[in-house]
Amino acid sequence: MDDLDRRIVQALCRNGREKISTIARRLSVPATTVQERVRRLEGRGVIRGYRAVVNRRHLGLSVQALVGLVLDRHEANQIRNFEKAVQRVPCIKSCYHVSGRFDYILHVVARDLDALGNLVKTQIAALPDFGRCETFIIFSETESAPALLSAISAIAPDN
Repeated sequence: MDDLDRRIVQALCRNGREKISTIARRLSVPATTVQERVRRLEGRGVIRGYRAVVNRRHLGLSVQALVGLVLDRHEANQIRNFEKAVQRVPCIKSCYHVSGRFDYILHVVARDLDALGNLVKTQIAALPDFGRCETFIIFSETESAPALLSAISAIAPDN
């Protein structure tokens, strides 16, 4: 990735719906150059997609939590089965395989505390090779997009 690629990615991170021509004007390059760069970035998997950022509260999901989870077994097949099962639970927003005292951290959303308790007791506890878990309710969240944009700027150019 060179500097132009990084600036294009930053622009699309800020607004994935921004027109190629607008980005090109701001970066002082032809629109065809930006379009080709975007296609190449998509082809290489740097840009994996575009999506709407939805306010979960407007969908009735007012509670968020992190669930630290320990598996009973750690063989490759059990890990694959666990990760596939996690993808089928709609209230699990993301799943991170981590080091430390937990094997996984799940980011979950729920309608309310009762729904969160039900999610943990019935769906998460039923996941394959579930050992134990600890739930951390999220009181507030700070937007992380500016940090990502700063990180993109810090990447050294390819030579």
